[in-house]
Amino acid sequence: MDRYPLKPENMRAPNHLTKGEVQKSLDELDSKIKTLQGRLNATTSDSSNTYQEHIEALERKRTLIAQKVDDPSNQSQHWHDLHDNISNLHNDADSMMK
Repeated sequence: MDRYPLKPENMRAPNHLTKGEVQKSLDELDSKIKTLQGRLNATTSDSSNTYQEHIEALERKRTLIAQKVDDPSNQSQHWHDLHDNISNLHNDADSMMK
């Protein structure tokens, strides 16, 4: 578990994720949230734990990452990167043939 208190207002999502990486991140966050909810339910009511705050922070991060799935600028960046990589591969192949 993290050694610093996570706060929802401090959460941010990575900027350059592919669609597959976004889905993997969402799956990992869902798993972490589920684990923390189980721990929260298993603790006593007078316990001074930070599970609830941690859950809220991870849910905020999950929301930010999920927004990237529908973000047209993220999708256009992905296609632009793919196009650049194909162009570079084509140029490298041409260089090898010369």
